[in-house]
Parts: sequence; C-alpha cells; structure tokens
Amino acid sequence: MEYKELADTGVKISEIGVGTWNYRGWTEPIKKALEHGVNLIDTAEGYHTEEIVGKAIRGRRSKAFIATKVSGRHLTYRDVITSAEESLYKLSTDFIDLYQIHWPNPAYPIKETMRAMSKLLDDGLIKYLGVSNFSVDEILEAQHYLSNYKIVSNQVLYNLNNREIEKDLIPYCEENRITIIAYTPLDSGNLTVNNERNPNPTLQEVALDENKSLAQVALNWCNSRSNILSIPKSDNVDRTIENCGASGWRLKKENIEKLNLSYSA
Repeated sequence: MEYKELADTGVKISEIGVGTWNYRGWTEPIKKALEHGVNLIDTAEGYHTEEIVGKAIRGRRSKAFIATKVSGRHLTYRDVITSAEESLYKLSTDFIDLYQIHWPNPAYPIKETMRAMSKLLDDGLIKYLGVSNFSVDEILEAQHYLSNYKIVSNQVLYNLNNREIEKDLIPYCEENRITIIAYTPLDSGNLTVNNERNPNPTLQEVALDENKSLAQVALNWCNSRSNILSIPKSDNVDRTIENCGASGWRLKKENIEKLNLSYSA
C-alpha cells in the first residue's frame, strides 16, 4: 500500500481508503482492508455506518485514520459540536482524525460553522478539518474564518466518467496543498464491468496491458495525481482485497495518457 501526505500535515494516509456510504458489509471488509495496509476509513453521520466502523476498528484504533462528516443540515455552532460528540460516541473513540463538512449550505453562516470547528480542534476532539463537495470559492470563504487552522482536504466526486474538478478545483488544491479525496471512484460500479454501462473499450485494453482488473486500473488512474486519494466502497471481502491491489504500482505514462484522451474531461 502506498501512502500520501495529508495536505502539508506530515500525516501519511493510504491512497486507497474504505468508503461506507450505502454500506452493507458489516465489519469484515473493513478489517480486511486494515490488514492490507489501508488506514483511511471514511464515514458520516448521515451514512448511519459510524457504529459499524467503531466496531471494526475496536482493538485496531492505532491502525485507523477515521474520517467522518457533519451533515450540511447541522452547521450551526451548537449543532456542529453536538454532531461531533455523537460521532465520537458512535465510533467509540476519543478523537476524530478528520472531521469534514459534508456539503456547503448557505442557509447557515459559514463563520459560525468554522467557529465550532476551531473549538473542536482547540479541544483535541478532532485532529484535522476537511470539507466535502466545496467549490474553490467555498473553500476560500471557509478558510477566511479560520485563524489558526487550515482546511486540509476536500472530498469530491471524481472518476474517469466524472472529471469536472480537473478544470479548477484540482489545480487550486495542488497549488495550496489540499488533499482531494475522491468518492465514487468506480462510478458506482460502471467502471468495473465491460458492457453497455461501460462501452469504452480503452479501460479494458489498459487493464489487459497492465495485467490488472478494471477496478484496479480505474482506481490507480484516480490516484496517479500526487494529491488525490480514493475511497471505493465494497460490501465484499474479496472485492475489498482487489481494491487494495490498486496501490503499490503505477500505470504506465502512456496508459494514463490513453485513458485521459479516451475519457474526455
């Protein structure tokens, strides 16, 4: 498993993580991922999987980097604090490694949300602050209200079929050393099959050339940029092991270029 620095924190996290949105795998896939070098486990209060993650990491807390999220409906000062406390309880942990705002919501003043996040950071209940589904302008506004801390990550949709963030978000995050966490990196399974849902033959051609599976190539392509990690979700132990096998090697440069050309941004 390859590890990348989270922003400029000095903390190394696995370039393949475990996503738990719409997750039905109970604890075994998460435990197996940890055995294969994964340390990034992503959840959210809105996923209703924090308790499962807490059970999976019991006795393994030191091996796990836990990322969870406060709902975009809970962004008042008091609600942020309450949500964090509830997540800590469900995760059975004393601290959250990465606490993320699940989505921006203009109904709540971002200044108050950031004030609550600063309080949680000051108190050591969370170690790092991230956002999710934020544009460049929304990151800038949120960062404006943080005096002593930095937004270290932005979790966004990114895969071969969804490359919108390459226009401005990726360049901004690269320049400012903000880690991008790619969710749905396999496009909800559309990139793991070679049929009418994935009519582009290029992924299959590259997979054959690299002697890897479709999923491993698609994930490796996501992670080929230095500041991007991916968090595929699988309810299956064998598929989880396969996803872990997307790390520890790199696509040939010509194959990255072939995929970039074939799947238009």
